Amino acid sequence: MARLLLVRHGRTRLHKADRFWGKTDIALNDTGIRQAKRLRDRLASEKINAVYTSKLSRAVVTAETIIAGHNVAIRSYTELNELNFGYVEGLTFREISRLHPELAEELVNWNPRPTFPGGESLADLNARVQNFLKKLEKHGPRETVLIVAHAGPLRLIISNLLGIDIDSWRKIYLDLASLSIVETFPQGAILRLLNDTSHLKP
Repeated sequence: MARLLLVRHGRTRLHKADRFWGKTDIALNDTGIRQAKRLRDRLASEKINAVYTSKLSRAVVTAETIIAGHNVAIRSYTELNELNFGYVEGLTFREISRLHPELAEELVNWNPRPTFPGGESLADLNARVQNFLKKLEKHGPRETVLIVAHAGPLRLIISNLLGIDIDSWRKIYLDLASLSIVETFPQGAILRLLNDTSHLKP
C-alpha cells in the first residue's frame, strides 16, 4: 500500500445542532470551506497520486477544495460513508434518551458496539471499511493517497491498519478538518500523525 493522508471533512451547516448525522447529506458551512482551504494550503506541496472520498458532499467538497491545483481525479465510494444511525438519524442525545433509552444507556456506558435501531452496526461499518482497504492494495509504497471521509470510517481505517481491536474505535478522536497520516508497509503500518489541526490555527 501507500502513504495515506486521512482527513475528516470540515464543519457542516448543521454542526451546532448537536445531532446524530451519519448518512444524511449535509453541506459544509462557511467555516467548513475555510477549514478545507487551510488543508489545501497545508497539503499544497504534497504529490497526491489518488483521492478517495465518501459519497457525501461534505467529504467530496472538502476533497475538491484540498486538491485544487493537483492534477488528480476524485473517486467516491459508499464504503467511506459515515455510519447509518437508522431511526435516531438527526436526533439529539436528549431525544434519543426519550425515544430509545436502551441505546442512550449503551452510549453513556461507552458500549463499543451500540445497536442503532434501523441502522448499521459497528460490524457493518467495519465490513465496508475492510472492503475499501482492498482497493488500496493496488497503490505502491511510493504513492501518496488522500482519503477524505468521516470520523467513523477513518477511525476504523486506522484501527484495521494498526491491528487495534475495533472495539476501541471510540478511543480514537478525530476533529473536524483534522489530518492523520499512516504509512503502510508489507510488514504493517506506522501512525505518523494523528488528529493534527495545527493548520487551523491563526
